[in-house]
Amino acid sequence: MNGIGPRCLLPVVLAGALIACSETGDDESSGQNAKSGSFACISLLKAGFRDFPDDPSRRFLGKVGEDAARCRGGQRAVDYRDTPWVDWANYWAAGDMASREDPDGPLTLIGEHIKPDGRGVDGALMDLEYQRIELIKFNLFDNETYETYVKGRSDGGDTPVSGPNVKVWPQMRLAPTDPAYDAVGGDGEQRCSGELVRHRTLTGICNDVFNPRVGSTGTPFARNVAFDVTFPRLQQNTLAVNRHRDDENGLRIGLLKPDPQRISRELFTRQQSQSEACDLGRGTACDYQPASFFNVLAAYWIQFMTHDWFSHTREGRNRPGLEPVGCDDPVATGCRPGDRAERTITAASGPAPTFEHDGVTYPQRAHTTTPNLVTAWWDASQIYGFDEVSARRVLRDPNDPAKLLQSGGYLPLFASCQPDCPMQSQWAGQEVTAFPANWSIGMSFYHNLFVREHNHFVAAFRSLQRTHPALDSGLRNPAHPNAVISYAQASDEEIYQAARLVVAAEIAKIHTIEWTTQLLYDEPLYLAMNSNWFGLFNVGEANPVSRVLDRILDRQRNLPSKVSSRAADQLGREGGGDRDNAIYSVFASGAGIFGLNNRMGRDWDITNPDDLNRGVNHFGAPFNFPEEFTTVYRLHPLLPDIIEMRSASQPNRIHSTVPVVATVRGAASGLMREHGMADWALSMGRQRLGLLHLQNHPLFLQNLEMPHLGSPSGQLDIVALDVLRDRERGVPRFNEFRRQIGLKSLSSFDDFIDQRLAADDPVRQQQAAVIDKLRALYGTHTCDASKIISTAQRDEAGAFINDCLGHPDGSVVDNIEDVDTIVGWLAEYTRPHGFAISETQFHIFILNASRRLFSDRFFTSSFRPEFYSQLGYDWVIYNGPLADCPYTPEDHEGRGKNCYEPKKSNGHYALVSPLKRLLLRNVPELADELRHVVNVFDPWARDRGEYYDLSWRPRQDAVADPAFGGAQP
Repeated sequence: MNGIGPRCLLPVVLAGALIACSETGDDESSGQNAKSGSFACISLLKAGFRDFPDDPSRRFLGKVGEDAARCRGGQRAVDYRDTPWVDWANYWAAGDMASREDPDGPLTLIGEHIKPDGRGVDGALMDLEYQRIELIKFNLFDNETYETYVKGRSDGGDTPVSGPNVKVWPQMRLAPTDPAYDAVGGDGEQRCSGELVRHRTLTGICNDVFNPRVGSTGTPFARNVAFDVTFPRLQQNTLAVNRHRDDENGLRIGLLKPDPQRISRELFTRQQSQSEACDLGRGTACDYQPASFFNVLAAYWIQFMTHDWFSHTREGRNRPGLEPVGCDDPVATGCRPGDRAERTITAASGPAPTFEHDGVTYPQRAHTTTPNLVTAWWDASQIYGFDEVSARRVLRDPNDPAKLLQSGGYLPLFASCQPDCPMQSQWAGQEVTAFPANWSIGMSFYHNLFVREHNHFVAAFRSLQRTHPALDSGLRNPAHPNAVISYAQASDEEIYQAARLVVAAEIAKIHTIEWTTQLLYDEPLYLAMNSNWFGLFNVGEANPVSRVLDRILDRQRNLPSKVSSRAADQLGREGGGDRDNAIYSVFASGAGIFGLNNRMGRDWDITNPDDLNRGVNHFGAPFNFPEEFTTVYRLHPLLPDIIEMRSASQPNRIHSTVPVVATVRGAASGLMREHGMADWALSMGRQRLGLLHLQNHPLFLQNLEMPHLGSPSGQLDIVALDVLRDRERGVPRFNEFRRQIGLKSLSSFDDFIDQRLAADDPVRQQQAAVIDKLRALYGTHTCDASKIISTAQRDEAGAFINDCLGHPDGSVVDNIEDVDTIVGWLAEYTRPHGFAISETQFHIFILNASRRLFSDRFFTSSFRPEFYSQLGYDWVIYNGPLADCPYTPEDHEGRGKNCYEPKKSNGHYALVSPLKRLLLRNVPELADELRHVVNVFDPWARDRGEYYDLSWRPRQDAVADPAFGGAQP
C-alpha cells in the first residue's frame, strides 16, 4: 500500500510540497546529490512513497535514507543516521531555535513546506504517521479475540471480513451475571440502548454499543508485543533461549535475576552531596536531576491519569500472600532481605492454548494474563467509580444531588462516613474518593480541583434553569427521542451525568493538548498532539476551536478536513482489513479524532446504534490498555524527594520544605487543608520535576513504610518492585521490546550514550560512567553468530538478528538482551528535543494515545449536546464560558472572538489552555501568577523564551526566586 500522511494531504496540490511528503528509506545518494539539499529533495521526490510492508521484520524503524535525511535536516541529520535512534529528531525545526534554517519564517504557504524548516517538520510528522500506521498494523494483540484477528471471520456472506476489520466479537458480550445482561439483549444479539447509552456507565459497559463489555472493569489487559515473546524467563521457544542463555553463564535472567534490589540501589539511587541532610528523603534538602521545562504538577498529573486508566489491584491490594523482592547482597548494596510484596492478581495462567492458521501455530493469549480492575476508558472513573464497591465512596451533596459532596471546597474524610465508605486501613485520614489507593498530595489536589469543577458546572446549569427555564438544554432521552428537554426539565441525575461527561472530556483535553505538548516539547509533537484533538488540517489555523466547531456543524470551510472526515466514515466500516485501517488513521488525523463522525447538522437519531457508534474504530482488537502501556508509565523519577513550599502572597520566597514522604496517604489531606489549594498549586507549579534518567529515583520510594503488609522489614523498595512486576507480567527485555514495536535494536551498552555530545563534555562523561555500572551489573558473554535471537527485525544485510548483534562471531558482547525494559528506557540519553520521556516509551504512546480516543464514542460520534447538554458541549469546546477569559477576547483570523494568550508562544497564537481556565475558575487566588503562564505544566516562573527553548531562566518578575539562584526576598 502506498501511504501519505495527513499534513501532506493539504499541500499535495503544491508540487514543491511533495518534496516534504515523499518517504523512502531505501534511497542511496551519490555524488552531487549528496552535497546539496535541493538535489537530495529532487532525488527523494523521484523515489516516490514508502510502501507499508506485510512482513513486520521489514518495518520503517524511524530510519530514512541519506537523501531524505539531507533534504529534511542537512548534514546533521545525515551524520546521525548510523545511530539506533529515530532520524526525525535531527530534522530542521524539530528542536529549539538552533535547529532552524529560516528562523524568520516563510513568506508564503508554499514556503511553509518547501523551505528547510517546513521540510523538517513535515518530514517529522510523516515519519511519526508511518510509525503509528505500522503500530496499528503489527502491534494489537488482544488476549481474548486474537484468533479472530488472525483468521478473520466469515458469516456466510460473499465477502469474508479480515481480522483487522472485524467490528463485533462474541467475547465482548455481557455475561449472564452482569446486571445489564437482559437490557442489552440477553442470549440474543446484544446491543446497548436506552439509559445504557445516555451517559458513562459505572463499570464502563456500553461505550461500544455493539460490544457492551469492551473496556469495562475486569477485562484483561491486552499486549502490544507478540504473545510468543512475552515471559522470556520461561524460555518457551528457541528464540528466547538463544536471546538469554549462553554456554558460559547458562540462563542469565529470572524473576529475581539480576536482583531487583541491586538494580534499584546501583542504577536508580539518587546521588547526594549531603546524605545526612537528605536522610533518605525524610530530611530538609535532597539532590535530584531536574528537568527545566516540566513541573511537579505534571508529575502528579500522570498519577491522577493512571488511576483512571488502569489498575492491577483490587481495593488497593493484590492477591493474599507475600513474595520476596530480591536482595542478594545486603552488605554491598544496603538492600533489605525482609522486604515483601503481595502476589499479582491474574486472570488466566498456565500454558496458552493454541490455534492453527495457514500452517502456522499461534498462541491464543499470553502465558499469563492480568485483569484491568478499573474501566479502561478516559471516563474520570477515579472520581466517579468503576464498580459497586468504589461507587459507595462517591458521595453526592444531599442539598443538590447533581453535585458531589465537598464542604468548604474539600472532599470529606473517611472518618466522616464510616462504616458506609469501604476503606483499607492504610487509607485512614484520607479524602473519600472512588480510587483512594496510592494517595498523595497531588491526588488530593487534583481530586479536589475536579470535584470543584464538577460542582461549578452544575451551578452554571442551575443558573440556566433559573434564568432560561424553557430553553432547550440539548439533552435527549432515547425513550422519547423527539421530545425537547428544557433546562427546567433536566433531572438531577441528568445534570450529574452531563457534568461527569464534561469533566472527563476536560481531563482528556488537558492531557492531550497541554500535558503531552509539554512532555514532548517540540514543534512536530505540538502539531501531532493537537491533531489528535482538533485535526492536523486545523492545527496552525489561528483559531483551531472555531475550525472544530465548523467541522462538527458540517459547515467547515476547511475542505481537506471535511473530506478526511467523510473518508474516515467510509473506511471505518467492516470490510477492508489493515489497509483500510491504515488509511482510516491518516484521514481521521486529518479531520481530528475528537467529534469524529458525529454527523452534527445531518440526519442523526439517538436510537440508531449506527449513529451512536459511527466514530468508533478499534482496528480489529477490542480496546483495553496493554501491559506494555503500564510499563512505560513507570515514571517515579519525576517526583522530587522534597517539595519547596511557597505562598501565593510571596511567590518568590521558599518559606519551608516538606518531604514528599510526609505528604502521602492520610497526611496529604491534612496538609492540603493546612496550606490550601492555591499554595500547593503555586509550590508544585513553580518547582521542576525530576528527569526520567538512571540514578534519579526518589530515595523515599526505596524505603517506603508499608506496615499494612505485615512483612519482616515493614518497608518496601517500590523501585525494585517496578522491575519485579514487569518480569512477573512477562514484559520482554529492552532490546526485543524495541524490535517488537518497530524501533532499531542496540548492539552494545555504549549505544545509550548521546553521540551528539562532544567526547569531553562532562554530561557525556557522566553518562559513560553510568553505562559502566550497567555493564557491570548485566555482564557480557562470548557471542555465537549461528544463534538467531529474533525474527522481529533484520540487520543491514537483511538477515535476522543473531547473538553477535553485528559484531564478529566469537566476540565478547554486552548482555544488552537481558536489560530490563524500565532500565533500558531510563538509560536512553539520546532523545528528541524537549522529550521528557524516551523514544521507546513514546513509541508505545503513539499507538495508545490515539486508540483511547478512536475507541471512545463519547469523544467521537457521541460528542453531542444530546449527551453533554448544550452547555456542556460548549464548555468542552471553549474551555469554559468565554466570559471567564482572563484577557480581552480577540479575533486573530476574522472568525469571531475567542480567549487567547496576549502573546504568541513558539510561533503560535495560543488559546488560553484548558487547565489554566479551570484553575482560574476554581482557585481564583492564582489569578496574578497564572497571568504569566501559557502551559500550566511548564514551571510557572520560567521564561519560555523563543521556539521551544529549554533554558532555565526566570521571567522578569521572578529573578529573586531562589530556584534561579536569586536571593530570598
